[in-house]
Amino acid sequence: MNNRFETEVLHSVHTKQQGIKSKATPIYQTSAFTFSDLDELEGFYQGEGNYLYSRVGNPNTDELGHAVAALEHAEDGVAASSGLAAILAGVLAVVKSGDHIVAADDVYGGSFHMLKAELERFGIETTFVPFADLGNVTNAIKANTKLLYTESITNPLLRVEKLDEVIALAKTRNLVVLVDNTFATPLHVRPYELGADLVVHSATKYIGGHSDVTSGVIVGRKELIAEVRARIVNLGANLSPFEAWLTCRGLKTLALRMKAQSENARLLAVKLRENKNIAKVYYPFEEAEQGFGAIVSVELAEHVDADRFFKSLGWVKIVPTLAGVETTVSHPLKTSHRALPPEAQAELGITYRLVRISVGIEHGEDIVSQFEAALAKAVE
Repeated sequence: MNNRFETEVLHSVHTKQQGIKSKATPIYQTSAFTFSDLDELEGFYQGEGNYLYSRVGNPNTDELGHAVAALEHAEDGVAASSGLAAILAGVLAVVKSGDHIVAADDVYGGSFHMLKAELERFGIETTFVPFADLGNVTNAIKANTKLLYTESITNPLLRVEKLDEVIALAKTRNLVVLVDNTFATPLHVRPYELGADLVVHSATKYIGGHSDVTSGVIVGRKELIAEVRARIVNLGANLSPFEAWLTCRGLKTLALRMKAQSENARLLAVKLRENKNIAKVYYPFEEAEQGFGAIVSVELAEHVDADRFFKSLGWVKIVPTLAGVETTVSHPLKTSHRALPPEAQAELGITYRLVRISVGIEHGEDIVSQFEAALAKAVE
């Protein structure tokens, strides 16, 4: 479609079945699909039929993959049981035992652990380097390097990746680029349009948007997505029909939610940057033309009692995740990045005083007041 994002996000979602004119896509809550005879069954394996078994494919999971692909302006997409499952399938579609990955050192802790602790058990090596200086990336590339992995906005320190430079480097070395676009969403940036081969979302976060589903989506070049789909099917990492349906329902309001949350996040970041109880604010103030994201990370000042701060937040809840419509906080050292080695935590700045704030759709001034009050109580 040649429409603006707000229109695309509504009308990219809806699987129309022949002869059925429901406004919303039904939930195909079935484990399998039936066949009238053996010829029809054989037709599926010859590419003449759509569905066989829901692990292999289902109208609801297909709808989610295709909808996110449309928003990213990618050729194809497939859903998975979680964001991490989508990342794993994307990586395994590109690399095998004996291959090498170069990854940004400031990625989400779960991704770091999977690449470092799990995949190395199967002979896939990953080198983590600071992508802020692409000289580090160039120096880390080996003869057996196959993949560059990074995030459009990193978790939790919100470094905005120079995607055009990373992709340009990859093309000179014939490497595949996989970008986690969870924090930015296709509202703010579309890495596939910049030349990335694969783009992944933890759809649990902003795509679903309501903290009631766990799902993942990966989109990209058609031939690569075929490989990704095979990994998801063969490893049993498929998403259930109902969770796919819920994620698609949430996706329809992505533009409204993300705009409001990003506006509130920028307001909060500006106010906290002026607050004497905050040592540092992590937020991409000037990096994006179409938005700045809905996450603000802060380092509490030395004189602030961090434990008292967390206890004083009132209706702002402490959670190990992000991106619901309500404002929440998390403690990266104790949750998302607790698996990192202590030296890696220290080098990145993942300290006891670091707080990641997922900004919601409440009134912006109420959000600011809640954090100012908590900070005041933490120094009494």
